[in-house]
Amino acid sequence: MARRVFFSFHYQQDYWRVNQVRNSWVLQREDNKKINARLFWDGSMWEEVKKQGDAAIKSAINTAMNNTSVTVVLIGQYTHERKYVKHEIEKSKADGKGLMGVYIHNLKNSNGDESPKGANPLGNEYPTYWWFSDSGYDNFSDWVEQAAKDAGR
Repeated sequence: MARRVFFSFHYQQDYWRVNQVRNSWVLQREDNKKINARLFWDGSMWEEVKKQGDAAIKSAINTAMNNTSVTVVLIGQYTHERKYVKHEIEKSKADGKGLMGVYIHNLKNSNGDESPKGANPLGNEYPTYWWFSDSGYDNFSDWVEQAAKDAGR
């Protein structure tokens, strides 16, 4: 079943890494044993609204999260420090959405650099995966589906 996914992340620090995950279905080849293509849609917002202030940002986040069934927290070095990530996690919990984390610190940024592992803002309450060691490229859609099922969606 196709799921609408909201991606929560530290925009300035991890945007390049995040797009590698968000666009992974585009990179799938027809001869792979498993095709992730179009098994999830991205309900995330772009942070252009930042210039309008805190209330506008939270309103845009809440709108972007509408009609999504799973929130995926993409965990980089500083993700756990971001107030809007915390807001997105709390809203996801309140709305009964599926929730999961994916460590992305080992993905390279636009300069070809990795970053140190950051703390998990989800704690131990929700499943968390590692993009590389848990084969995110092949398994991401399964993780999303499981998070949705765990939330009763």
